Amino acid sequence: MSFTAQQLAEIDYRPKLPRSFRPNIGLIGCGGITKYHLQAYRDANLNVTALCDINVERANSRRLEFFPAARVYDDYRELLRDQSIEIVDITTHPPERPPIIEAALRAGKHVLSQKPFVLDLDVGQRLVELADKCGKQLAVNQNARWAPHFSFARQVVAQGIIGDVFGAHLSCHWDHTWVKGTEFEFVKHLVLYDYAIHWFDMLRAVIPGQSAKRVFASTARTRTQDLMPSLLGQVLIEFENAQGTLAFDAALPAGPQERTFLSGTQGSLYSVGSGNQEQTLSVRLASGTWTPNLQGKWFPDGFRGTMGELLCAIEERRISSINAAENLDSLALCFAAVASSELGKPIVPGTIRQLPAT
Repeated sequence: MSFTAQQLAEIDYRPKLPRSFRPNIGLIGCGGITKYHLQAYRDANLNVTALCDINVERANSRRLEFFPAARVYDDYRELLRDQSIEIVDITTHPPERPPIIEAALRAGKHVLSQKPFVLDLDVGQRLVELADKCGKQLAVNQNARWAPHFSFARQVVAQGIIGDVFGAHLSCHWDHTWVKGTEFEFVKHLVLYDYAIHWFDMLRAVIPGQSAKRVFASTARTRTQDLMPSLLGQVLIEFENAQGTLAFDAALPAGPQERTFLSGTQGSLYSVGSGNQEQTLSVRLASGTWTPNLQGKWFPDGFRGTMGELLCAIEERRISSINAAENLDSLALCFAAVASSELGKPIVPGTIRQLPAT
């Protein structure tokens, strides 16, 4: 099957919003990342009516900046008692998140959970089952899917433009030492766990219909780094009829670069840039090469994309593409990679049920 330049130009990769569904949204946790959540929601004219944080001054600051009419709470249980709120965006850190998700579902709310979803696959499965029992959507904020280059790549794969994908190779070379002085400095597997979960999720998205067989990963420290976490990491993932690789160099002081290369039976997709906010993408087929003029940026488009997808799914009465049940497969890859880096041997995804000590 051949594709024309016009057909490629018509690929719809921008974040979508529901036609008319505009429910009240409550945000639980008002940390640094939430400025992108709230910026995206405000720009999309969504209704955030309540903000909650144990540091009420932080919640109030977010209110004043983005949604001045919103109510402010320092106890999430008070927010959940508000029956006018239909959607809860939970952005706390992973250890504190499961009981809040459970309480939100039992309170009759749809939930968008920040990533990484859970630290235990069995806990995640129980939350998935609870959401089904409550008749509510439980989605995970895998916002990288709506970064323009990743979103375009997902559509190219879904439409079969480069054929059957048998290779996905993603690499990031950048400076992640900004975490010094923050709590992230003490996350042992900062790169393979907290950061790479986006890339594990993207690998699954661009190699659809295949389950990973084995994962092999390793980490290392640079000679000069003074942070506790290893800043170098690499991963090889074996599928039945495909392979995926991830490479992370997180201590680069200058000249950053991020790349994505997809190999397919009908062609390839290549994206490169100085970071995830600036990417130039090309689709290469036998008929020629086409480079779209990508619009938007990961931040904040990714957050508009995740909430928009959840709202569209509710409006259209379907399961969201970022549902928690499928996200457990992304987490299984991540957990296997972390365990492999610790044990020095390949790991079968799903056999590591809990994230190894981080």
